[in-house]
Amino acid sequence: MGPKGIPSEEFVVENVFLGLGSNVGERMAYLQKAVDGIAEFPETDIMKVSSVYKTEPVGVKEQQDFYNAAVWLVTRLGAHDFHARMKALEQTIGRQRTFRFGPREIDIDILLFGDLVVEETLLKIPHREMTQRRFVLTPLAEIAPDVIHPVSLETVESLAAKCQDASAVERLPELPLTLSSDTKE
Repeated sequence: MGPKGIPSEEFVVENVFLGLGSNVGERMAYLQKAVDGIAEFPETDIMKVSSVYKTEPVGVKEQQDFYNAAVWLVTRLGAHDFHARMKALEQTIGRQRTFRFGPREIDIDILLFGDLVVEETLLKIPHREMTQRRFVLTPLAEIAPDVIHPVSLETVESLAAKCQDASAVERLPELPLTLSSDTKE
């Protein structure tokens, strides 16, 4: 049963793709806390998590390198509710707001939410800069190369291949994120 006793089949199940990033403190621990927190969301199941990539900062260069990853999940939550939960999770994990492109403990971005296109002040789907960011496209292409961007109508793999962002993106195979084996109640 879904919320308020409505049968779950009445709700659309969406494929959602997230970008995770951290460049403050224990970067891997922050990424893992994000994956663990997302796994706790109701009516949400993580399908796949990419490798972790060490990436150069974009925008403000004078800061520590980021660790980035991508997450593929399915959810019955709506985009606005899901977005609000992501922002709350960032706060729970310990994100301190600084300045645009500044250092952060954790950043959780909704890259794609099914084939939804949203252009609102606080919510933009697909993520408006994803097609220009190698640190987003490389981990996303690892787990979802054939997914179609709903605006460009190109695959993630194609977008990654033609991305002109020259910033360094290095896979860190010795630092995998793990999925919790606990089941939700």
